[in-house]
Amino acid sequence: MRRNQRIISSLEDFVQQIPILDTHEHLIEESRRLAEPHIDDVFYPCNDWSYLYHHYSSQDLCSVGFTQDQARQFFDPQIDPKDKWRIFEPYYQRTRNTAYFQAVEHTLRLLFQEEGIHEDNVERISEKMRTQTRKGFYATILRDVANIESCQVNSLEYNLCETEYPDLLLQDMSINWLSTGLARQSIIKARTSTLKDWYRLIDWNFEHYGPRAIAVKTQAAYWRDLSFARVATSEVEPLFARFAQDQNSLTDAEQKALQDHLFHYCVQKAINYNLPIKLHCGYLADNNIMPLGRLKRIASDLCPLLQDYPQARFILMHIGYPYQDEFIALAKHYSNVYLDMCWAWLVNPQASIRFLKEALMAVPSAKLLGFGGDYYPVEPIVGHAYIARQGISQALSELILEDWLSEESALVVARQMLRENALRVFDYARVQKEWKQKV
Repeated sequence: MRRNQRIISSLEDFVQQIPILDTHEHLIEESRRLAEPHIDDVFYPCNDWSYLYHHYSSQDLCSVGFTQDQARQFFDPQIDPKDKWRIFEPYYQRTRNTAYFQAVEHTLRLLFQEEGIHEDNVERISEKMRTQTRKGFYATILRDVANIESCQVNSLEYNLCETEYPDLLLQDMSINWLSTGLARQSIIKARTSTLKDWYRLIDWNFEHYGPRAIAVKTQAAYWRDLSFARVATSEVEPLFARFAQDQNSLTDAEQKALQDHLFHYCVQKAINYNLPIKLHCGYLADNNIMPLGRLKRIASDLCPLLQDYPQARFILMHIGYPYQDEFIALAKHYSNVYLDMCWAWLVNPQASIRFLKEALMAVPSAKLLGFGGDYYPVEPIVGHAYIARQGISQALSELILEDWLSEESALVVARQMLRENALRVFDYARVQKEWKQKV
């Protein structure tokens, strides 16, 4: 028993001390947080305690019946903090068990020195939030409190965000609107009408953003399958011309062919610019939109793509939950596949612990990326990082105690997952050099 406690305690201490290279966030720029919030701002409607529950926790609230009208009141910056508590409290009792909510609880403790949330401290928490919201507070929260050295940010507002803090907030380049999220309005705005025009636009985006991007990212799994057929240029050219005239003129199969072709074009550009390709896999955020049948096919749908581009680096995100077993098989088999546990610790920490134990029995540890908070508000990243460190420590401790892993090997794995693998997979030095030259 003493040996068990020693192993667990020493491993937890070691994992807590590793400065994390966070591989996935959606953080809005700090300057947005320094301005006044607005109720209709999707990413920053308020600046009181309710904002801590705005991103993922609000989805669990919706899952138990929190209505849109209640949500609008709850996140209204003009509503008194105690009045918000009265709206929130009945639903809080039904949802506080989830990891979405536990991440906020840990944030309250570690960032604001508050044990839990209740009617008597919501005003105090709100005041603490407003007091700390000043220039430089992102670095304070991430580096000083969460022990996160830097984050890779996939902006939900820009193709690539021209960040104020490139050393802290490295940026992904989105390829959604260039390929699988192609919309006629984008074609009109870009004043393009032919496929060759669109190639030139893609080329310009990679030339302009590629050198400063840490990776490219697509969320295509939210609106389509991830099977990408190779479609000849001659077949796509008339499809693009028709689409440019009328978005509804293509059949579903023709739209897929057009998107597939453009996605392959972007993949090749990413390879040319030495950019890893991040793919959302598995569970979908929000509520009442998730077609599990399609998500279940993601791992098998990806196989032809993985085989077509052995020189690429594909980052399969979120462990493919709830179909994570297939992703372990992909990472074991394909040399160009890496598994990112970003968001997974928040969606289901127990499933993530099981996943990590099983992955380490099959997949080389160099192919696992251990943490990404996946938040657009900065504060809850603190709690999520705590949960991830706790889960990694538990998984590794169990493997040691079950005689599958040595104590020395577990320390190596922890440092690889939270830091060293990211340094090898992503070109941090190039990106930071390019940002400095731009400045």
